[in-house]
Amino acid sequence: MTMAATGTMAAPRPMSAGEKKVILASSLGTIFEWYDFYLYGSLAAIIGAQFFSAFDVNTRNIFALLAFAAGFLVRPFGALVFGRLGDLVGRKYTFLVTILIMGASTFLVGLLPSYAQIGWIAPVALIALRMLQGLALGGEYGGAAVYVAEHAPVGRRGFYTSWIQTTATLGLLLSLFIIVGLRIQMGEKNFQTDLELFFGLKGGWRIPFLGSILLLAISVWIRLQMQESPAFQKMKEEGTHSKAPLSEAFGQWKNAKIVLIALFGLVVGQAVVWYTGQFYALFFLQAILKVDLLTANVLIAWSLILGTGGFIVFGSLSDRIGRKPVILAGCLIAALTYFPLFAALTNAANPTYAKAIEAVKIEVAADPAECGSLFDPVGIRTFTTPCDLARRAITLQAYAYKKIDAPAGTPMKITVNGAPVVYDKDFAANITKAAIAAGYPGATDAARVKVDGFFAALANPQALWVIALLTVMVIYVTMVYGPIAAALVEFFPTRIRYTAMSLPYHIGNGWFGGLLPATSFAVVASTGDIYSGLWYPVGFALMTFVIGVLFVKETNDRDLDTVK
Repeated sequence: MTMAATGTMAAPRPMSAGEKKVILASSLGTIFEWYDFYLYGSLAAIIGAQFFSAFDVNTRNIFALLAFAAGFLVRPFGALVFGRLGDLVGRKYTFLVTILIMGASTFLVGLLPSYAQIGWIAPVALIALRMLQGLALGGEYGGAAVYVAEHAPVGRRGFYTSWIQTTATLGLLLSLFIIVGLRIQMGEKNFQTDLELFFGLKGGWRIPFLGSILLLAISVWIRLQMQESPAFQKMKEEGTHSKAPLSEAFGQWKNAKIVLIALFGLVVGQAVVWYTGQFYALFFLQAILKVDLLTANVLIAWSLILGTGGFIVFGSLSDRIGRKPVILAGCLIAALTYFPLFAALTNAANPTYAKAIEAVKIEVAADPAECGSLFDPVGIRTFTTPCDLARRAITLQAYAYKKIDAPAGTPMKITVNGAPVVYDKDFAANITKAAIAAGYPGATDAARVKVDGFFAALANPQALWVIALLTVMVIYVTMVYGPIAAALVEFFPTRIRYTAMSLPYHIGNGWFGGLLPATSFAVVASTGDIYSGLWYPVGFALMTFVIGVLFVKETNDRDLDTVK
């Protein structure tokens, strides 16, 4: 296979058998890697109970989420390590290594004894394995994107690489299917702790991790059949490959400048839209709207199924009208519509709650000196004043509240529609009772959306309306994410392409995107407004739109051999 020799648009033609094999091999491996990565996030609460059992429930959940975050935080370092390797020794062998690291790490999580069995070694080993997963993922995506793009003809790279873009969503969908299926099949108790496996290990939650070894074997076998990309092979034969990809990519201003433009003018906005549509929406359903786990996962799964084809549509569209207008339009539309979309989601999924946040007035009046910020995105702060503790308790119940500054020295007063609520050791129960009496839904509220199975959602008009709203958000995801691989690949020359495109992608998605759910919820807790967390994605999406319009140059008709 050879690339087009000019920068003109290639005439549309069916994919060759070799090109289909390239895309299949790259996509299957990447789906598997994302599946591995998402397993932990989907099972964080259970894993917290297994590996951080020495702590109380709230603390163990915090540690479990921090361990999950560790995988995001190290992704840029994986991009540096494996990006450099990919530009030095080749694309094929590098992402063969990354899939082996990811697969082995995931399998070992399934074999890892619990805290009750081996003490502190268990959480330390868990965090180490999570970091290995993050490092591997940092190298995997760039390799797959570059490999496919370097096999694609000019004028068709958006379409070809958009298949890679589906893999993160398909990996999430696969993990949701397996977890929900096992939970239904074996029962929640067996899934969490009671099912006896071997070597004293219990819990059906281990099965998705252990079963990943089969996916690993298939992925490795397929990737062993692959050939090196033609662009890299040509560069090696000509002896023009970089001997120091890191210093050339980031130590020379002409390249470092493009990295920064790519990061802030494309990737940051793409990342926050992507994580809002697929992760914060799920978190919002569960933590704020109190939709049960099964229902929330089923509704998200249907939205992913319905919306995933958009990756191909918008990737192909970017070949015709450009990467820049498609991605930036997605950022702008998302920023302008998130607030009404999430308000509509609240009304559709939990109408009693939607009415309550408007009608029920919860006020916390206290001395400003006693009321600090509740902003705590990583869950490590300790709150001690009554005002902070009371507002935190209110937030954990997802009740909207308003903080009122009282004169210095005034005792704190909490009211629900003007009626006082006693602050004491039973405050959480007191505020819940008062809020429900005033109009907030209780745990058994029949108006909240609920489904009992995957296909049952299609017979439920309320569930269908929620799915429609979630699908709109997924379409936004496909607009910004479908063309992003082609855009990043086209920014950089072959000699440093793997290194240079991987770092902005993983800083944007690993840090700005990966930390979005925790940061947005911290904003909600600090303000008492359930929609205030949306300012995080809205702000960064608008920033990217402005920077992208001013500084990003269109690249869709570039010949990769001519990029300098």
